[in-house]
Amino acid sequence: MWFKHDLRFTDHEPLFVAQQENIPLLLVYFFEPSIMACDDADVRHWRFVYESLQEMQSKLKSFAAQIYYFHNEVQTVFEHLCSLYDVQTVFSHEEIGNKVTFDRDIAMKSFFDDHKILWKQFQLHGVIRKLRSKQDWDKRWEETMRAIPKMIELNTFKFENLDPDFYQNLKGETLSDEITERNENFQHGGEYWAWRYLESFAKERHVNYSKHISKPCLSRKGCSRLSPYLTYGNISMRMVYQYTNQFYETSYNKRAMLNFVSRLHWHCHFMQKFENDCQIEFENINKDYDSLVKPKNEIYIKAWQEGKTGVPIVDACMRFLVQTGYVNFRIRAMLVSFFTFNLWQDWRDLHFLARQFLDYEPGIHFPQIQMRAVTTTGNTIRIYNPVKNSQQHDSEGIFIKKWLPELAEIPPQLIHEPWKLNLIEQQFYKCELGRDYPEPIVDIEQTRKQASDIVWGFRNKKENARS
Repeated sequence: MWFKHDLRFTDHEPLFVAQQENIPLLLVYFFEPSIMACDDADVRHWRFVYESLQEMQSKLKSFAAQIYYFHNEVQTVFEHLCSLYDVQTVFSHEEIGNKVTFDRDIAMKSFFDDHKILWKQFQLHGVIRKLRSKQDWDKRWEETMRAIPKMIELNTFKFENLDPDFYQNLKGETLSDEITERNENFQHGGEYWAWRYLESFAKERHVNYSKHISKPCLSRKGCSRLSPYLTYGNISMRMVYQYTNQFYETSYNKRAMLNFVSRLHWHCHFMQKFENDCQIEFENINKDYDSLVKPKNEIYIKAWQEGKTGVPIVDACMRFLVQTGYVNFRIRAMLVSFFTFNLWQDWRDLHFLARQFLDYEPGIHFPQIQMRAVTTTGNTIRIYNPVKNSQQHDSEGIFIKKWLPELAEIPPQLIHEPWKLNLIEQQFYKCELGRDYPEPIVDIEQTRKQASDIVWGFRNKKENARS
């Protein structure tokens, strides 16, 4: 059993099918150096994986079994395993990952074929590989979500154990302390925590879902916070769907519950979109935008990454994201909009965001970023106004003051646009612009108008040319 983004024992189809085989089963996971070195990978991702594996290991102890994790490349390990065992079948879920994992899987398919090994891969969430037509995808997704979960009994398996010396020689370098030591700023990985978040959301927290979904502070509790657990497979989409629906009739806010379930559908919708056209990791969805060049500005990019743009809500959100791995959907859209329009930078230079998101999912990340950068076909050109969003969703500046303590003395009515403070006000509120907090690196209104004029002009020109 090759674990990927399915780090659980509940509703696990590959394990369910392997259980029927009644042959010795070896459990493996790979911390692949080639994947860990990717531009979109961060230690926070691997820490979450490690914590998930540790919980699984605790459940296996009573069965004298374990998941053998390797800090090594997949093919290297399988070459050695095949020299020791007669490997008949490999079980896994399909992976909707980046190009590096895609190429890895192609190489492993060839390897398994050469060694007469059957590789049984199973559908992940509601995403269908080699989908010929999208016509009935919604119906098929619904059928998958309503199907009977694939439950297993760990005491029925005959688990295989590796020779300790063999394992030690093949295991690879010891994982860094950053991966193996707990960081309390981030959500804790593991199936136990996935179910705790789901239970509290379905029973109580969902009532504020629609109301708080865009609030930088309140969304931390108002949203489900299940996304990292879905990303690494601590819980299946089907179990989230079915468990949530059990509470619909007794819910005090059925509309919020429906809104959440619709998000589950959209989660898989975007992953399916990426599965169908994985080139959108690198290329504009709308090829007309290939000729729209945005010069790279390292100073702008660095200021944006460090939360030093001089725009409080942008800076507070970036610092919060770096420290916790989380911001809500609206904030993500606003950060991308500011980067691609106000700073006029290319969406392909946004790997920094992928590294910060604890719930980074390539199948959602790249389609969403292109939508916000408006390099898609047909989507409305929407340039987020950070000041308006700040005033609407953090009116008292509570979130801003927490993450930008240098602005702590500024009153709510002024905190959203500190660049408007005169010198006397700056001294009175103990925040000198250019020293304690930066001046805005761009003029928000001017750059918004420039970007809007360029993009609308570009789109109109292309549409007129086609007509």
